[in-house]
Amino acid sequence: MHAGLSIFLWLVGVALLQFVARDTLIVAIVACGLVAMSYARTRCLRLLRRIRYLLLAIVVLFAGFTPGEAIFIDFPSLSPSREGLWLAVEHAGRVLAVVFCVAIMMEWLPSRRLVGALYALMRPFERVGFPAARVAVRTLLVLEHVDSDRKSDWRAWLGAADDSLHDPIRITREPMRAVDWMVLCASLALAVSWVGLQ
Repeated sequence: MHAGLSIFLWLVGVALLQFVARDTLIVAIVACGLVAMSYARTRCLRLLRRIRYLLLAIVVLFAGFTPGEAIFIDFPSLSPSREGLWLAVEHAGRVLAVVFCVAIMMEWLPSRRLVGALYALMRPFERVGFPAARVAVRTLLVLEHVDSDRKSDWRAWLGAADDSLHDPIRITREPMRAVDWMVLCASLALAVSWVGLQ
């Protein structure tokens, strides 16, 4: 499958995760988690470690500051609300599902294909002045930094020469095959029918 099409379908899937019902979300989280832990275990655990404070902040903010019925009735001013706790679990679950999807995508697409795919998706916008190549490369650098185990120091970045910050990045350009166009058309048809049913 074309790398650009893979990222497009990945983006659609991640976007749909933000709108599915709670029961469907639980199934999606479990499914994405099982795939990520079996296919990209090391990368998945690394990403989860990176977002642990974000998940904690989500739980504290939603559970502690959402009005509703107190869980601990004897201490209503200090107790998180039941409604807030449900919201915290739901939003933390959506973040977890996205992280699982990121781990799967980064394991599936090596750096060259990833940059090439991002560039292919954004290239049409170059006609209106959008710097597609820069955005693609910078997105890759951010993803690699988040995914890296190395502890980086921004002071070292300031003192380093430009050519020592990163190895040269080679972009792999892939042609769209007939099967890619078929998958794209089928996906668009499903999306249109789904929107029509809403």
